[in-house]
Amino acid sequence: MTLVGVAAAVALATAALPALLVVANLRRFAPAPPPGDPHSVSALVPARNEAEAIDGLLDHLLASRGVDLEVVVLDDDSRDDTGARVAARAAADPRVRLLSGQPLPAGWCGKQHACAQLAAAARHETLAFVDADVRLAPDALARGAAFLDAAAADLVSGFPRQITGQAADRLLLPLIHFILLGFLPLGRARAQPSPALAAGCGQWFITRRAAYERAGGHAAIRRSLHDGVMLPRAFRRAGLRTDIFDATDVASCRMYDTSRATLAGLAKNATEGIGAPRTIVPFTVLLVGGQVLPWVLVGAGLLGGWRDWPGWAIVATVAAAALSAATRIQLDRRFTGSAVGWLGHPLGVAVLVAIQWWALARKLAGAKTSWRGRSLDPQ
Repeated sequence: MTLVGVAAAVALATAALPALLVVANLRRFAPAPPPGDPHSVSALVPARNEAEAIDGLLDHLLASRGVDLEVVVLDDDSRDDTGARVAARAAADPRVRLLSGQPLPAGWCGKQHACAQLAAAARHETLAFVDADVRLAPDALARGAAFLDAAAADLVSGFPRQITGQAADRLLLPLIHFILLGFLPLGRARAQPSPALAAGCGQWFITRRAAYERAGGHAAIRRSLHDGVMLPRAFRRAGLRTDIFDATDVASCRMYDTSRATLAGLAKNATEGIGAPRTIVPFTVLLVGGQVLPWVLVGAGLLGGWRDWPGWAIVATVAAAALSAATRIQLDRRFTGSAVGWLGHPLGVAVLVAIQWWALARKLAGAKTSWRGRSLDPQ
């Protein structure tokens, strides 16, 4: 077999895998059900330098219906007026409480320490951890709690609609759903308790106090920068069930304000996800092989190579490119309302893979990572 033939075969095989999984997973990755029995919910918000976002979050949380609600915000040594803003809201609404974060102990990352303190202070049995840049619909907490019940799970996570503004946002953030639904066999993940099949979104988790404590809470992942993956794994290691749902219709999140922040944000926890040493090579083969290589081959063919190619290699190349585009179009129509994201898809995947390798190289070189003015490397 010629080199072109090998490349075409690899492109088709690696494009087919996520294409098939996306078709299957889109049926399983459903929105949360309508609200069921009323729940008493503690909405727990870790906040460090969130003055620009915190009022909007509180407005949305306090508009929640169908739940007995308390909102607890932990001011994690903010250098802006986050604490003052929350204190003013607490004075006006008894459902809001402000906590002042304790000094960060050795061996902890900041968000995990903040969430552990929030859980300890919560008054209700249902705990909803919500990032400050998330915006929830009035029925979001009630529906999230209903999914927790319906799924018979101990920890569930909703994936919000990602609001994009900068070029890097538009290029990279839609890949969250592509990676999730293109490479996680959701049916198997629900049937089998393996921690390797755990998934979640750190922007919004819902659990019950007893299950949280049995799993060890955030103390179980105290060194982690990636609670979206590591908290569900901790629950599964404790013999508990986790699940995920599509929160596009009830939640949104504007993660980053600049392209530079987007790149830094995706790099900061890459080595605990697909950029981990044991997974980066297979994911590079799958992502580059199925989403970048087909378009490289198409370009080479259009520049004059088709005439020298075996006919089956041409068919395989075109089929791989079509699968890549169709997969992205399905996801964009469902989660972004657009059908043109596939035009930048190969570039976005290439940039995402480059971020993983860059983050791993920095880790191996002993480089320090910081976020919001604090080192993220455990002491």
